[in-house]
Amino acid sequence: MRPDSSSSSPSALVVGGSGMVGRHVMRQLAARGIQPVGLVRSPPRGSGWIAGDISLPQAWAAQMPPCALVVSTAEIHLLVPAIATFADNGVRRLVAISTTSILTKRDSVIAAERDKLDKIAAAEEQVMAACERHGIGWTILRPTLIYDEGRDINVTRLAGLIRRFGFIPLAGSGRGLRQPVHAEDLAIGALDAAESDLAVNKAYVVPGGETLSYRDMVGRIFDGLGRRRLIVAVPSAVWRLAFRLAQPLFPNANFAMGDRMSMDMVFDAAPAQRDFNWRPRGFRPRFPDAMKP
Repeated sequence: MRPDSSSSSPSALVVGGSGMVGRHVMRQLAARGIQPVGLVRSPPRGSGWIAGDISLPQAWAAQMPPCALVVSTAEIHLLVPAIATFADNGVRRLVAISTTSILTKRDSVIAAERDKLDKIAAAEEQVMAACERHGIGWTILRPTLIYDEGRDINVTRLAGLIRRFGFIPLAGSGRGLRQPVHAEDLAIGALDAAESDLAVNKAYVVPGGETLSYRDMVGRIFDGLGRRRLIVAVPSAVWRLAFRLAQPLFPNANFAMGDRMSMDMVFDAAPAQRDFNWRPRGFRPRFPDAMKP
């Protein structure tokens, strides 16, 4: 989407504009000469924000300016009720962030995970159908493990454990392959996809720029903190027992995470490379000074 020189109205709405990915989308839009508006439940101070829940468009529709593009970083099932409102405000292009978990975890041994991912997969189909009914070109991006040093709940959580204990235990060898993707690269990819006619009405996996084992991914986190690598392989049975004892300290984790350390979660970036020049960075995290010793 190009800036419209004939209008001073913002030309892009960013759902979740203050979040990990959304803040990068806001910055990238501004760098491209497009004035964004962020839709969030609790907006920061200043102009350029709308307060509201994306799933309740009746509460914020009157505040939405005319715009051609929406980039949504919210959970995709929340997006469906808002699509008619987007169309009423001139939106012709929607890029929504989903997850590769619907491809890797739908057979999870954890029932709650299966239910959640079935809900996400159904929501993707609903978004596609609603956009096509309202004449909005859609693109769904399914990133791999997203990180943003100091802000994410995956890589940054591991960094916090390293800083606290000095080592990381892995279930088994940790040989499963990963492709971490930086939140800023995902934001850039979302806007590149929005500008590409080839990406209209398609879903893409968007992996990070480097494939490495879970063990080496953890090693890179040690490197980014300036710490000596100290990674301890733990037999799976011991891991499960230790996890049950430690689970009160990690309420958002589950034992299946250990099993997945030996599973490959690798995807082909070629379609995204071809259609909107997807070129993310390799995995070399660098953490804020506050997280270092």
